[in-house]
Amino acid sequence: MDLANLKKEYTNGEVTVVWQSSKCSHSANCVKNLSKVFKPKEQPWVQMENASSKEIMETVSKCPSGALSIKS
Repeated sequence: MDLANLKKEYTNGEVTVVWQSSKCSHSANCVKNLSKVFKPKEQPWVQMENASSKEIMETVSKCPSGALSIKS
């Protein structure tokens, strides 16, 4: 598996977050804005059950690199 081009999806049944490792600039905006969901030291590092879909979508929209997106 190529860790540099990893693509993972995380869902809460209502919304799905897509993370692409190759785009991640490690700005940590996700962690700073919603640390109860985005926990880089834990597995899985995206814990969708810890916030509302609205909170998650708002945080994902602030990702400067586009590494995090909402699957449509």
